[in-house]
Amino acid sequence: MTVKVLNNKQVDHKILRLAYEIYENNAYEAEIYVLGINTNGYNLAKLIVKELKKICDIEPHLSRLKIDPSSPVDNEISLSIDIEQLKDKTIIIVDDVANTGRTIYYSFRPLLDILTKKIEIAVLVDRQHKNFPVKVDYVGLSLATTHQENIDVILKSKQKTVILN
Repeated sequence: MTVKVLNNKQVDHKILRLAYEIYENNAYEAEIYVLGINTNGYNLAKLIVKELKKICDIEPHLSRLKIDPSSPVDNEISLSIDIEQLKDKTIIIVDDVANTGRTIYYSFRPLLDILTKKIEIAVLVDRQHKNFPVKVDYVGLSLATTHQENIDVILKSKQKTVILN
């Protein structure tokens, strides 16, 4: 059974709320680095950065973090930014859905080689199935689901939606 959990308007509202929360917790920062995980995390990060630019003076820098969720140990994790630029910076890691926490957990790997100021996590949907020690700081929607259910996030311009199936 497929259920639409959030429609376009609701997704837009959640993204705006995420941006405000990030701003509120980082209001004294001159800049932050927003790292979107893979395709959907990066697309969500772009939307959050767009809202941040509208509501505050913080300079958000957008980058992509590529990781193989099915095999994060065996494959290289890459950033679209030089890791040295992240030294002593505030970093927000963004993904569309947090399931077990594994992808987010391993996304920290390249950041372990530098000393950052702060790292926070933002997701549109947080599921309650964490197997890894990951705390999500900014959540659009928290869902209690079964392990068999899937969450699909679509972030096209006027067709944003979250579907449970």
